[in-house]
Amino acid sequence: MAISQQETVAPGFGPGMMPQDSRSVTDLAPIRRPWRWHIAVFLAPALLVYSALMIVPLFETLRLSLFTSKDQVVSFVGFDNFTTLFGDPRWSQGFWNALWNNTFFFMIHMLVQNPIGVGLAALLSVPRLRGRAFYRTAFFMPTMLSFVIVGFAWKLILSPLWGVAPSILAAIGLKFLFGPWLGQETTALTALSLVSVWQYIGVPMMLIYAALLSIPDEVIEAAECDGVVGAAQFWKIKLPLVLPSIGLVSILTFVGNFNAFDLIYVSQGALAGPNFSTDILGTFLYRTFFGYQLQLGDPHMGATIATVMFLIILAVVSFYLLVIQRRMRRYQF
Repeated sequence: MAISQQETVAPGFGPGMMPQDSRSVTDLAPIRRPWRWHIAVFLAPALLVYSALMIVPLFETLRLSLFTSKDQVVSFVGFDNFTTLFGDPRWSQGFWNALWNNTFFFMIHMLVQNPIGVGLAALLSVPRLRGRAFYRTAFFMPTMLSFVIVGFAWKLILSPLWGVAPSILAAIGLKFLFGPWLGQETTALTALSLVSVWQYIGVPMMLIYAALLSIPDEVIEAAECDGVVGAAQFWKIKLPLVLPSIGLVSILTFVGNFNAFDLIYVSQGALAGPNFSTDILGTFLYRTFFGYQLQLGDPHMGATIATVMFLIILAVVSFYLLVIQRRMRRYQF
């Protein structure tokens, strides 16, 4: 009996067919995507403006700090300006005084402004609170005022001669607490720090308020089902969720305070009186770079101070981003 031979076909082949996964040479060639030139066109104006206003001045400041000028002859001195700043008593005393005052200025904001901002944000996030929009506007409005207006206004308010602060304290029986706060070395910097807190307290309030509103309703409802309500809900549920925002507010506060200049200059002048008790790095830099009264300006030493300020801010921001922020627990919704 004749046995019919069955035609064996390999997988992926058909009679008279090529392999199913075979491709032509043109199919294997890489696909060339068109160059997206419009991205460069849109980014170019911003990059040019940022470079002109930030990058170029930064490198020019770093370059100036490595030179000095004597008899109108500019010469390269390397790090000698930094040695003079930290080693010469004529410079080091003023620098360390300004650095300490700047640190104190920052600590007042951290210990007063940010906790109050978190508290106000927590109150404004309560759904049953009436007039929340009005309170948000009222607390944030001082932030929109010019620092010149704020400085002169509070200088008039706190004046012992024609200010309203003595009258207000006298009306409530606390006139004995009043003093020439802006004219005393022991209280001038604290008074200006609190004025700055009053002006900028709306910034941490709004940032934390936005973070609280971003918490999903499911999380709050689950906490309420477990019996966590009121203040316990804020401390155990909401506050841990907004810790990344609080960290961001803290680092923004640090950068803003170590770049501060305007309020001190408007209220106390370039000499940051009385007796340099309100002198911070910004006013110290201003007097050094541009000169003031009998002090001649020295752009090279001023650039050295600016470089040190930049390095301080860079070190603290880098530490926060690389160490603290990485360890901070984040929640993804």
